[in-house]
Amino acid sequence: MSTYRGSARATVLRTRTVGTRERRSHLSAPRVPTVGIDIGGTKVMAGVVDADGQILETLRTETPDKSKSPKVVEDTITELVLDLSDRHDVHAVGIGAAGWVDAERNRVLFAPHLAWRNEPLRDRLSGRLAVPVMVDNDANTAAWAEWRFGAGRGEDHLVMITLGTGIGGAILEEGRVKRGKFGVAGEFGHMQVVPGGHRCPCGNRGCWEQYSSGNALVREARELAAADSPVAHGIIDRVGGHVGDITGPLITELARSGDAMCVELLQDIGQWLGVGIANLAAALDPSCFVIGGGVSAADDLLIGPARDAFRRHLTGRGYRPEARIAKAQLGPEAGMVGAADLARLVARRFRRANRRRVERYERYTQADDRTGTTRGLT
Repeated sequence: MSTYRGSARATVLRTRTVGTRERRSHLSAPRVPTVGIDIGGTKVMAGVVDADGQILETLRTETPDKSKSPKVVEDTITELVLDLSDRHDVHAVGIGAAGWVDAERNRVLFAPHLAWRNEPLRDRLSGRLAVPVMVDNDANTAAWAEWRFGAGRGEDHLVMITLGTGIGGAILEEGRVKRGKFGVAGEFGHMQVVPGGHRCPCGNRGCWEQYSSGNALVREARELAAADSPVAHGIIDRVGGHVGDITGPLITELARSGDAMCVELLQDIGQWLGVGIANLAAALDPSCFVIGGGVSAADDLLIGPARDAFRRHLTGRGYRPEARIAKAQLGPEAGMVGAADLARLVARRFRRANRRRVERYERYTQADDRTGTTRGLT
C-alpha cells in the first residue's frame, strides 16, 4: 500500500448521469475492476479490487482539512479515483462512509467525524467521475466483504459487529444487506444495556458501546492508571506516567505479554460483547456473528470471553441452535473491499452505455472512411 500525497495536476471534472438501480445478485455482476473508498474521520483509503476480492493497488491519505468540509473531502476522493484510473480500467466506485446513509444510498444523513449533514455524496461524485458511484455505511460494506470473501462465506443469515472507537454493525440475509426503512439499521452500539449508565456521545446513557468498545477499554485503563491503582503499575511504567498515552493497541500488546490488568480489561469488554450478542441473537436469530474492527485484534483474549458470556446469556440456551462467533478475516481493508464489490453490482449499466458509445464511434469512423470526411464524437 502506498501513501497518497496529492497530485500536482488539476482535477479533471467529468460529467455523466448514471442510473441508480442495482443488480440484485453478485453472481450476475460483471467481473471488472472497481474502486472501493473507505472514509473515516482520520483517513481516506482507496483501492482497486478485482472480482475475486483481491486488492490490486491501494492509496491512503489523511482526511483533509480540520473542518472536514464536504467539498474538500469530495475533492480528495475524486483525486484518488482519477489517480487509480490512470493505471487501472475502473468501471465503478463504491464508498463506505462512517455515518448514516439514506435508504437510496445517495445522502450521508449524518457522519459523526465529518461535516456531512444530509450530504448528497453519490450525486456530487457521480457528476465528477465517468463511472457509477455507490454509497453505503462502512459497516455494511465491511459485512458484505466478510460474507463474500471472509469469515462469513456460506452464511445465509449473518450479523457483523465492528468494534472500534464505538460499535457499528450490519445485517445480511440471503445475500442482501438489510438497511431498514430509512437506511440506518445496524446501529447496535446504541442499544441500551445499562439504564442510567455511562453517558454516551449520542446523548443517551448506558449504550452498549460504552461497555464494549475501544473507547470503553481505554477509559477503564486510564481511570485505573490515574488512580495509581497497584494493578496498573505495569501500564503506568510503560507510558512513563503519561496516562493520556494509553491506547487500545498498547493494552492488547501488554495483555498478550501477560499483564494481568490488561487481560482482565479485555475479559470485561469481551463479556459485555457476549451479552450484547445474546440480545441480538434473541432479536435476529442469525447463523453467524462476525466480529471486526480494531479491537478484534485481541483475538481470543476478547472473543473467548465473548463466547462464554454469549452462552450464559442466550435466551433458551440448551434448547436452541447457537450461532457461531467468528473473528473477521479481512482486517482494516474489509470496508474498502466490500464497497468495491457492491459497486460492481451497479457497473453493468455503465458497461452497456459505454459499449453503445464505442459502437457509435465505430459507425461514425466507418462512415468517415467512406466519405473522406472528419467528424467529432460528443
